[in-house]
Amino acid sequence: MSPPSQAYRPYLEPHQRPAGPGDARPTATQIIKDLGLEGKLANNTILITGGSAGLGVQTARALYLAGAKVYITARNEQKGQEAVKTITKDTPGGQNVEVVYLDLGDLDSVRAAAKDFMARSNQLNILINNAGVMNVPESRTVSGFETQMGNNHFGHFLLFQLLKPVLLASSTPTHTSRVVTLSSYGHTMSPIRFDDMDFKHSGYNGWLAYGQSKTANIYMANSIDRLYGSQGVHAVSVHPGVIIDTELLRHSSKDAFNEFGGADIFSKIEKSPEQGAATTVWAALTPHFNDKGGVYCADCGESVEAGVDAPVGGPEYVSHAYDEEAEDRLWKLSCKAVGA
Repeated sequence: MSPPSQAYRPYLEPHQRPAGPGDARPTATQIIKDLGLEGKLANNTILITGGSAGLGVQTARALYLAGAKVYITARNEQKGQEAVKTITKDTPGGQNVEVVYLDLGDLDSVRAAAKDFMARSNQLNILINNAGVMNVPESRTVSGFETQMGNNHFGHFLLFQLLKPVLLASSTPTHTSRVVTLSSYGHTMSPIRFDDMDFKHSGYNGWLAYGQSKTANIYMANSIDRLYGSQGVHAVSVHPGVIIDTELLRHSSKDAFNEFGGADIFSKIEKSPEQGAATTVWAALTPHFNDKGGVYCADCGESVEAGVDAPVGGPEYVSHAYDEEAEDRLWKLSCKAVGA
């Protein structure tokens, strides 16, 4: 895919002067109100991975308030049910939120989750690939992949492949289906390491592993849109912003940010989880992507390429984010890796 020739950035102004969590930048529920969708999504079915904590809960909460039928995935059933209470507490009269058990690091679990979901619903309008891990110690998933690439990319890749038929079937000429995959500023840290993706031939680096998995998220979205956009399934990738108050950081101490200048460097651009979910909700619902996709989004708009003074953690993308040859190579590799 190619980046947009002119980025659509409807929320540029409130992002010009960030002042930390809770500032004027929009929240996910504000996006719902701005789009005029309060209570208007009763005919939409949405599946959100990693919906039991952090950004996933806030994303689900906003979409639930909009009236959608929401499914969330969780690795722990009890935690999933606790999240349902948080999601529904403000508007208990919405459609029941359902929990699907899913461990993205176990491809058998992904297959079981897809089967479980399709047994409950023959409709899926929006798939939000929200779950992820960051800067974890060197390890392998149950299915044998490097942990960050396995959870952040391969698990979601297989989930999309399994749910693709229902996404295609749910699309109409006026309401196309959509896939939103959370990437990150982290993609700037590394392209896809095709010659040593699992770090077997070089020393493991948690940030590089995270970076290539976030590049993979962009490539998957770009490829989905290129391959299936004409059939009514559009896809975009999202950088939610810097959110310190999230379980994504459970493997990182404050010292882990020293190479970026320390955690304090993010004090002004940091967002609350409610604000962090805003770009996901915008990307999932904006009419702007009704007939197109394949772009990297941030700050509730389409991202622009990073310049020499681009801030650490900022909304810009770097050049390797759009590389059709690398996208195709990763797609073919991923199909083989997950047996799709």
